[in-house]
Amino acid sequence: MTLDAIFEATIQVLVTDGPRRLTTTRVAERAGVSVGTMYQYFPHKQALFYALNERYLDAVAAKVEEACRARHGAPIGQMVEALVTTYWQAKTERVEATRALYRSVVEIDNEPLVAAFIRRVDAATAAMFASASDAAFEDLPTVVLTLLASIFGTVRGVFERNLPLDECRTVLRQLIVMCVAYLEAVKLPADRTITAANSVQAAWMSQGA
Repeated sequence: MTLDAIFEATIQVLVTDGPRRLTTTRVAERAGVSVGTMYQYFPHKQALFYALNERYLDAVAAKVEEACRARHGAPIGQMVEALVTTYWQAKTERVEATRALYRSVVEIDNEPLVAAFIRRVDAATAAMFASASDAAFEDLPTVVLTLLASIFGTVRGVFERNLPLDECRTVLRQLIVMCVAYLEAVKLPADRTITAANSVQAAWMSQGA
């Protein structure tokens, strides 16, 4: 509970004061904890920002992983829609918090956090598309990289433009159309899809054995 209170207070102070004016003392006051307790967890605000961003990226990755697992064996259209909507909802669940986190990263080296996030999302997405009921891909890692870069880049662009909700929904629908068209263009022909699907199934069965 103490950590939850500290993280929530950090977001509130970031929203009202920005990262440069934020101090651990202000956060402690907002969280209702002593400065000594605050320093037990976070000796300085960079450590606090790092932990806050780690918590955020972990939550987003978990949501993407859950969405991917739920679509194993589905058509590629459903998979793309799940990826786009899940990532968008994660970013906009608390808009002010997401904006605050974007501002806080200037104070830290968050490359290890981003790298860990990417590994998790790439793995979940690749496993999902490997199970697609209507497609198989010769170079799945490149397909996943291209697809996720398109989704994440577009969602962030829409988010940062402060578009009205109707425009956001329109762009996201078009993003789904674009991604599905890309996957249709790069998927293997039907005869090779069957062979690839059989290979994947055999690999899964051997791992299970």
